[in-house]
Amino acid sequence: MPGINLQDLQNIREANRHRVEFTRKTCLMLCGGTGCRSTGSLEIKEALLEELNTRGLQDTVDVVETGCNGFCARGPILVVQPHDIFYQMLTLQDIPELVQEQLVNNTPLQRLQYKDPDSKQILPRQQDIPFFAHQLPWVLRNKGIIDPESIDQYIARDGYFAAARALTEMAPEDILQEMQKSGLRGRGGAGFPVHLKWKFAYRETSGVKYVLCNADEGDPGAFMDRSILEANPHSVLEGMLIAARTINADQGFIYCRTEYPLALERVQIAIDRAREYGLLGSDILGSGFGFDLEIYQGAGAFVCGEETALMRSIEGGRGMPRPRPPFPAQKGLWDRPTVLNNVETLANVPLIIQAGGDWYAGVGTRHSKGTKVFALSGDVRNIGLVEVPMGTSLRSIIYDIGGGIPGKREFKAVQLGGPSGGCVPAEYLDLPVDYEAISRAGAIMGSGGMIVMDQRTCMVDMARFFMDFVQEESCGKCTPCREGTMRILEILDRIRAGEGVIQDLWELEDLSATIRDSSLCGLGQTAPNPVLSTLKYFPKEYEDHIRNKKCPARKCIALVKFRVNPDKCTSCGLCHKNCPSGAVRWKKKQPAEIDPQKCIKCMLCLDKCMFDAID
Repeated sequence: MPGINLQDLQNIREANRHRVEFTRKTCLMLCGGTGCRSTGSLEIKEALLEELNTRGLQDTVDVVETGCNGFCARGPILVVQPHDIFYQMLTLQDIPELVQEQLVNNTPLQRLQYKDPDSKQILPRQQDIPFFAHQLPWVLRNKGIIDPESIDQYIARDGYFAAARALTEMAPEDILQEMQKSGLRGRGGAGFPVHLKWKFAYRETSGVKYVLCNADEGDPGAFMDRSILEANPHSVLEGMLIAARTINADQGFIYCRTEYPLALERVQIAIDRAREYGLLGSDILGSGFGFDLEIYQGAGAFVCGEETALMRSIEGGRGMPRPRPPFPAQKGLWDRPTVLNNVETLANVPLIIQAGGDWYAGVGTRHSKGTKVFALSGDVRNIGLVEVPMGTSLRSIIYDIGGGIPGKREFKAVQLGGPSGGCVPAEYLDLPVDYEAISRAGAIMGSGGMIVMDQRTCMVDMARFFMDFVQEESCGKCTPCREGTMRILEILDRIRAGEGVIQDLWELEDLSATIRDSSLCGLGQTAPNPVLSTLKYFPKEYEDHIRNKKCPARKCIALVKFRVNPDKCTSCGLCHKNCPSGAVRWKKKQPAEIDPQKCIKCMLCLDKCMFDAID
């Protein structure tokens, strides 16, 4: 269907509206994101289709594989529409009974429904579950509603109408004005105003310009961009098309790491379908404007998330940052003016152009507008993808949406911004999530990773984990990052081994300041943040490791004695049953004992003991 016009777009929307409003058939919306696929959703889809066919229900019930539902801790997930009935943790054995009860008897199968962990009340509808009820899905507006491989269903949800408006009704200056009104800031980490970046490139007179999408998501614990690409790839393409129209670019690239095979597959399908409809290519919607794009696969280097390193990688060089200025908006890819935004930023753009910048700015705080997507993980009940208005408190995200800390344990800290961010302690639980407030607390918004930690986490070990990651991923171009991060890692290793001295703390601070102030790119400049934030908020923990040769969280193996406290031991035998080396001696109704000669310090006894009895 090449070369469709605006009327064709409207006709496609009307012809497919019933598919996204669930007005003709019962629809089984099966989560098909990476998380649910890893727990067997593809096999469940086949079982559902077979069961429906066996019972003669194939003409009255549709099975739709969606993108990521968001509630990753409960996969595989199935939502029955139009009734919004939520089923979780499905297995192949559940399918015959589920079809019988839900579709034949019209009776929800309660044992597969969500049960509130505190009240034990069954919450059958998705919208009533706290994990969903406290969110505001703008970027994730199509999650669980459309087949991400269907361009018709995206159009039925008003897809590409923002691009049509930008192409046929608005001049570039009008688009820039709406983007400025919206207050949208880049969601990739730095928070730079999007309209300014676009304006700088728009003012350049070069005949060749580029629009790039940064999908090189490399933070540990982050999966926001991957999930958006898997669930709603056309929103990113539409955002890039609007950006291209604004700066007059005719070529774009989506830079995505090879480790995201499902995202890559669905983005390529989206590009192919958009080309078939004439929404990419020449003379889009009869506007006379042309734009096309392709995928460039990265090899998974964290440094390629930095914009100049990413561009050098596309050019065929080694992914290493270059000094700025000149900035990419003036001299970027192949020395041409280039706009680069990350996945979430671009997915916001169609909303702004369709509904207006003032509408978008109506949500959020004074300097941080709209919503933010977070990948909530770690020591929290409800691991998953979360989208909330800017200004929402950490407490609301972790407890209202995340369900709090499992096992009645205490919250200790949350790592914001990944390796470039910092650890925020319990005293900041009521901190509003926006760029300025998080920065004042010693962390950064980053791309949206949010790792929750309870009292079992050693903050020295946590700082060491992120420093090890950054040191491994350093490109090695500048000395402060290459040598400084190695030196910090050596000091942290010495402290964890019980060989630290108090002067190490001063050296950590001095090295961190040098690396922060003199590194070439953002990776090095923010590398010390996890160390600085843990030194600031958890100094006693460092001192315990150095002065008392003790790890309060019992995570640093060299400082753990591996002895059973008979006053705390309940003689349950779990440590004995899980010890792989036979080091734990135990008899019924007697406290366990650990043989130090056989103990291999694997930490399993610590992990399995529910009574804090291992010293």
